[in-house]
Amino acid sequence: MKSLLSTTAVLISLVSTAAQAETFTISWWGYNGEKLQANIVEPFQKICGCEVIFETGNNADRLGKLQARGSTGVDVIYLSDSFSQLGIEAGTFQKIDRSRLTNIGSLYDMAQDPQGGFGPAYTVGRVGVVYDAAKVAPITSWGDLWREDLAKQVTLPGITTTAGPMVVVQAGKHAGVDAYEDADKAFEAVAALAPNSVKNYNTGSEMVNLISTGEASVAIAQDFSFTSLKAAVPTMEWAQLSDGDIATVNTVNIPVGAEHVDMAYKFIDFILSKEVQQINGEQGVDAPVNTSVDLTPEQATTWTYGADAIAKLSRMDYAKMNTVKSDWIDRWNELFGG
Repeated sequence: MKSLLSTTAVLISLVSTAAQAETFTISWWGYNGEKLQANIVEPFQKICGCEVIFETGNNADRLGKLQARGSTGVDVIYLSDSFSQLGIEAGTFQKIDRSRLTNIGSLYDMAQDPQGGFGPAYTVGRVGVVYDAAKVAPITSWGDLWREDLAKQVTLPGITTTAGPMVVVQAGKHAGVDAYEDADKAFEAVAALAPNSVKNYNTGSEMVNLISTGEASVAIAQDFSFTSLKAAVPTMEWAQLSDGDIATVNTVNIPVGAEHVDMAYKFIDFILSKEVQQINGEQGVDAPVNTSVDLTPEQATTWTYGADAIAKLSRMDYAKMNTVKSDWIDRWNELFGG
């Protein structure tokens, strides 16, 4: 009888503990699920004694859901910087107390505070130009996209993609103006680029398909797609641009209605740690922003990695872009169809 009572008491204790275990909710894309489970979720559950649950989807859908709930129901949210800027402007996120992040000082400056006091960047990528070296002469600047020998050989990202507005910014520079201040001149340059464009793409896989079928030989691309491009067309090269690539920054923020703020700080500090950044970099999950990470040349091949690479990147001003985006979309669609 005593043994039965003792066993029952233990079971009741375990059930009670399980019932009291808090849930910690992450909103992210859900790519590399098995690696994220092993590298982040399982270790963090041991740290927090909590159950980690997820919301997955693209940037727009997840940010929209969070805002529709009054910024509640999620403890941390992963977003690209163009979407986190929208959340900042809408008052969706808390400002970050960086004194609570022990690993923040180990990050590249660009990653520590990319958007004026809000969430840090946990990874940095880049947008640049790729080309088939077997078909076209080397491309060494953004201005080369306007070369006459590239007629009907370039695939441009659609204006609503991450890289789309970057085309307009670079067109402005080609015309000698600030695209945010002089959209007329910038779009005159976009119109001058149109004869070189064979088709706009809206997804990375669509871009890879256009290159692999030979419909295009040049593309404006994000670095995460380069491995697939190179596998499809071994003669593809990442252009070494004299005027540099453009940074794509992925951030992690705490919503104003987050239920577990203390745990959110622990989580952010955890994903910024050398250990997590190292294994994610080694396994091809995310480019590291922790300066103490050490990757082999092979591991670093597809990443924006190292102080020199980071220093060469330029940033998009998404606060300015958000004020002109609707106009740019209309102008773009007049040129290319929408």
